[in-house]
Amino acid sequence: MAISPEPFLPRKRQPSARSFMSLKLSDRDLIQSLLLLTQEISASKPFRYLHKRNSVSLIGKAKLLSVLFEEFLHRNPLPVLSPSASLCFDELHVALQRVKALIEDCSDGSKMWLLLQNQSAANSFHELTLELATLLDIFPLKEANLNDDVEELVVLIRNQLRSRTNANCVVDPRDDELRLEVLAMLDRIKSEIVPDSSELAEIFSRLGLRDASSCREEIENLEDEVQSQSHEKSKTELIVALIGLVRYAKCVLFGASTPEPDSPRREPSSEVVVPADFRCPISLDLMRDPVVVATGQTYDRDSIKLWMDSGHATCPKTGQTLAHTCLIPNLALKNLIAMWCREEKIPFETNGTNRRVNGFKTNKAALEATRMTVMFLVNKLSESQSMEAANGVVYELRVLAKTDSDSRACIAEAGAIPLLVRYLGSDVGSEHPNLQVNAVTAILNLSILEANKTRIIETDGALNGVVELLRSGATWEAKGNAAATIFSLTCVQSLRKKLGRKTRVIKGLMELVESGPTSSKKDALAAIMNLTADRESVGRWVEGGVVQLAVGLMDRFPEEAVFVLETVVKRGGLVAIAAAFEAIRKLGVVLRDGSERAQESAAATLVTLCRKGGLELVAELASTPGIERATWELMQTGSVRARTKAAMLLRILRKWAAGLDSRAVMGGNTTSTNLMSSSTTVVLH
Repeated sequence: MAISPEPFLPRKRQPSARSFMSLKLSDRDLIQSLLLLTQEISASKPFRYLHKRNSVSLIGKAKLLSVLFEEFLHRNPLPVLSPSASLCFDELHVALQRVKALIEDCSDGSKMWLLLQNQSAANSFHELTLELATLLDIFPLKEANLNDDVEELVVLIRNQLRSRTNANCVVDPRDDELRLEVLAMLDRIKSEIVPDSSELAEIFSRLGLRDASSCREEIENLEDEVQSQSHEKSKTELIVALIGLVRYAKCVLFGASTPEPDSPRREPSSEVVVPADFRCPISLDLMRDPVVVATGQTYDRDSIKLWMDSGHATCPKTGQTLAHTCLIPNLALKNLIAMWCREEKIPFETNGTNRRVNGFKTNKAALEATRMTVMFLVNKLSESQSMEAANGVVYELRVLAKTDSDSRACIAEAGAIPLLVRYLGSDVGSEHPNLQVNAVTAILNLSILEANKTRIIETDGALNGVVELLRSGATWEAKGNAAATIFSLTCVQSLRKKLGRKTRVIKGLMELVESGPTSSKKDALAAIMNLTADRESVGRWVEGGVVQLAVGLMDRFPEEAVFVLETVVKRGGLVAIAAAFEAIRKLGVVLRDGSERAQESAAATLVTLCRKGGLELVAELASTPGIERATWELMQTGSVRARTKAAMLLRILRKWAAGLDSRAVMGGNTTSTNLMSSSTTVVLH
């Protein structure tokens, strides 16, 4: 389902432990590596805001040391290093690797977090300075036989390092004052006191966060820090509070803004092949909140909850009766999915209602910062303003709604949904298509929270606006996200019945599947799978041509198409059976060559068709090349449910081959063999 407007950036890689170990290189390779390392450090820019003096000092020492290593390399032949010199160079390599890592971490990471870790960072700079001083003190200068200029340079570096190490580790008092100001501001936010804008602007200016773009980068860096500090709860909660503060400041100080035109995007449904183990067996979509049921099978929470709420007491995959209905979070799988999503630059968010950010409980300061941000944005949106300004605010709400459940709850409670509905109309789409997309996507993101589904349904014009977008959306993205919103809302059973009977919904979703891009097709198919699960509505879908649609899609989307066909055939009566006649051969091919899930669903569909459809259907299936062999193989290798269905199908085929009567072939079903000509007159409602 296409939910997110922006992808996560790739996780910053920390140096491997191997980088801080002895390399066991030859003398020439070791010195060459030392030269390259000092040149890389020398090319670093000194920090502009925090630890400026410390960074200037270490970068300067690296430049001087590069002269020493160049002197060694330019000698011909290279002098043989004594064991003591070789050991010293080896240790220097480890120390310089640590210098490089420290400078990169401080330079590329979060400024806010670096500020709050001020003393710790200063200690790290002091320790590395002390280590370099010690190594140069024991360096066998006389043995090296350096020219006078280089020898004087080494002595100079020694003296400079000694002077730095003799002084105590000192933190810049201005940095420490700024740190205390930030902590005091977080405490005031926790007490529900809105920050003073001028004070906020001063803090952010001193940290170099002077526009919306730098704030977005800061938020991304803080999100990376959440992953890095995942084992320390207190630090993680502080970082989450900082994320809330930066989000608030970004909106208040720099205004709502849309993403940069060249910002990279990726839709997982169209560009990435989702691993089979990460897909829900019911929705066939990427699992956001995997849970384990009583049989040990894993499903996405929303999908299995919808299955149970529909009155089923069995496991969809195995067919076994569930001993209980408890859903146990599959945290191990969830972590693997999150790691894969980050590597593929796909945003990963959970569908649960727990108050968490990246798996950690939101604290009071973060929650209040979120509320303040939401109130600021909603007030802006409610004021009379241009469409361009409204687009920026709606986009900010769209992004905020994807972050966590707290944000989704705050946005809905602040009254944003009626304001967003204003921008769903075709008049907005024709003039400002991006605004229409942002509005429907914001509603989609809000609908992930269970409580918000009811709010959206009860908001005047919301449901009709989303339904109308299916057919009249200005862009495919708007139509696809409208379909995804319908899929999300159909988790409410009463609404599923209502939507499944609307002609506009049926036609809109089917047109999107027929004509839309891949991502939109999958969003529409997901909605169709949910809506056709309602027995009272499936007749309208059959009349609308959903069976023919599924048959036509079986080559491109076999899993989704077969699942739709299985649902419709099971609930659609004789009309659906008749309409599915042309699907028999394609289902046979899927049974033979499809994925494990597609084979399982195809076997179940074929059993239903053969039992209820008469001898003509069985004969058609039996004429499919290799069908018996494919059925036999599925009996040996498939899931429990697949093996059961394959065994039933094989019995039907063998009875037909033996020439038994239709009653025996159908297992007692007395359906007429000329069903194909007579059943088309049956109308279901």
